[in-house]
Amino acid sequence: MKVTKIILGITGSIAAYKAAELVRLMVTRKWDVFVVMTEAATRFVGPITFQTLSRHPVAVGMFDQLDGWVPEHISLADSANAMVVAPCTANVMAKIAHGLADDMLTCTALACRAPVILAPAMNQNMWDNAATRANVELLQTRGVHLVDVGSGDLACGCEGRGRMAPLEDIMAAVCQQLGARR
Repeated sequence: MKVTKIILGITGSIAAYKAAELVRLMVTRKWDVFVVMTEAATRFVGPITFQTLSRHPVAVGMFDQLDGWVPEHISLADSANAMVVAPCTANVMAKIAHGLADDMLTCTALACRAPVILAPAMNQNMWDNAATRANVELLQTRGVHLVDVGSGDLACGCEGRGRMAPLEDIMAAVCQQLGARR
């Protein structure tokens, strides 16, 4: 039986705590989940949480100790069936849109040939900013799949669009890209 391998990127958003449940949902489906975090993400939730839930080491730094000779961002990207970034901040979304690769997560995304699914999470003003809107369009023209943001109370105290999509919507988008049933 072929194992489905998912890379889950987690960025520095308060919504990072929701990624723990996302890992659990993926593991429940018998997917092999490998977590890659930005340094900023570790300020919200520790890597040990994701290591425990995924049962795999968590990649954070570009120069952390490697298990083998192949650069980790390449080996992860080459073996993935899909890469999901949830939550995806405006910063990381812009980096991916413009091919900037200055950390483990963005290097992995740039090297990944499997479907890439982003679940943005940010303040409504950031989401509505012309630069963000242009990045969304650019990503979509390049085949990156975006799960639409939700509306409601935001961590900054405002109300509006920008919340990370519900986990069920993210899972449905991943299943769609994998060709799996929901």
